[in-house]
Amino acid sequence: MDYETARNYLLSRPEAWEDFPFGPDVAVFKVKDRMFATLGLRTEPGVTAKTTNMNLKCDPEEALMLRDIFSAVKPGYHMNKRHWNTIIFDGSLPIGEIQRMVDRSYALVVKGMTKKKRASLELHYSAEQLYAQYEPTH
Repeated sequence: MDYETARNYLLSRPEAWEDFPFGPDVAVFKVKDRMFATLGLRTEPGVTAKTTNMNLKCDPEEALMLRDIFSAVKPGYHMNKRHWNTIIFDGSLPIGEIQRMVDRSYALVVKGMTKKKRASLELHYSAEQLYAQYEPTH
């Protein structure tokens, strides 16, 4: 997955929009007023090309499992490392897995909204659209 493909997928989520509160190098993706992802280009030490990375919200237990399974999944860069993972786009992660992680992040954020904000989404979108990958672990 590359930057543009990831950006398009993030924006395909219901009522997702893009913001740049941290400057032009990091896109922040929100639903309503809540962030569910960041997408950026970063220069790695010793590497001339820029690397795409994405921060996604994650259940703490799942976050640890994903870090153990995939070398391209790290604790959230500049984020709460318990609840966020950083995905490095190095080609090792299957696109379907990245999409699943995006969907999960989105669903976790929507589930965490106030009842009023969540209801306004649920009125216009199906549970499948909003919570496709939401599987509570508790």
